[in-house]
Amino acid sequence: MVGLLEGIRVLDFTQVIAGPACTRLMAELGADVVKVELAPAGDYARGLPMVRDGRSAYFAQHNQGKRSLCLDLRRPAARALVERLVEQADVLVENFSPGAIARLGFGWERVHALNPRLVMCSISAFGQEGPLASLPGFDYIAQAYSGITSMIGDPDGPPALTGFAVGDTGTGITALAAINAALFARERGGGGRHLDISILDFYFHAHEIGVEMASLGAWTPHRSGQHHGMVAPLGIFAAGDGYLYIVVLQPMWPRLCAAMGRPELEHDPRFATAAARVTHKDTLNPIVQAWLAGLPDRATALAILEKARVPVAPVLSVAEAMAHPHLVGRATVRERDDPVLGRFQVTGNPIRDLTGGDTRLPGRAPFLGEHNRAILSELAGLDAATLDALERDGTLASEPLPVSAA
Repeated sequence: MVGLLEGIRVLDFTQVIAGPACTRLMAELGADVVKVELAPAGDYARGLPMVRDGRSAYFAQHNQGKRSLCLDLRRPAARALVERLVEQADVLVENFSPGAIARLGFGWERVHALNPRLVMCSISAFGQEGPLASLPGFDYIAQAYSGITSMIGDPDGPPALTGFAVGDTGTGITALAAINAALFARERGGGGRHLDISILDFYFHAHEIGVEMASLGAWTPHRSGQHHGMVAPLGIFAAGDGYLYIVVLQPMWPRLCAAMGRPELEHDPRFATAAARVTHKDTLNPIVQAWLAGLPDRATALAILEKARVPVAPVLSVAEAMAHPHLVGRATVRERDDPVLGRFQVTGNPIRDLTGGDTRLPGRAPFLGEHNRAILSELAGLDAATLDALERDGTLASEPLPVSAA
């Protein structure tokens, strides 16, 4: 079986993570993703760490499976070429600041006129409209506006940095869901759509309990450190040679009591209900911690809790997660070869097709302008002499390919 998006052509005007996360998944699902890069340097993620011999591992991870077309869009000839590609595309994804894609000549009105069936997805920090829309922003900036950052860290300390791109990647997946819905609607007789996806909207949507509780006046969301503020026991506990994350909702409470050898706690009036456990969490959490302290190591605690069907996980380092047999076996982490970087590990595809869709490792990330000639000869019908002239006059740009990539 072919990939789920086989036959879909995507023009990818994205950079860094939020946009590339979306189009990378589209490439992995079988779409032909043409990454349109602005001359002379292209996506500035090509310079983000780590960089080895001019090749960015950051860029290589987030742009697997794409083809690179690098043009100087200040030139009318370059814009005319992209217009020809727009006419043949199914999807256009961009994550410039609002208004920038229109200044390049490819705003919604223009591309919709060129191709009424085109689905255009605009990804940004704050959305295409609203008081914040014109401001520059990244994942962490949107996270701060969403109220999420205010809830991360110790109660008596400052907010903490998360250190991973949950907003960017979550927004990319949200964009993919919206694009696929728009393509489905199109196939049922609808036309093209312009989608507005923002990192801030994703982050606010990700609130678990804080919004409704604050709205109802039941709880003021705040930093609660290593333990949850409204569920107990739920948090991070020291366990010998490491840490465990333990989550106990009402059905799991008797199991935890039995696992700890403390069956009398199940009906203790301080802990018998979820609300009571939260009220007395400063008493309950030390009881759980004391039990763990009496065990020889984290592995022992993990085995006991897993056997009792109490939701638990070791707090793994990134290196430990990369080596875990479950992540390796599911290709959640996978290895790939790069002509410059060599063999290294990258994140896998979180979308699985259990009916046998194509799940092969996608092609490597492109070098800048690597596919200029192939794309323009295939999709715009240009001959070699015309392509030579476009290269000479600077309309097209590219970097030299290493010998091993040729």
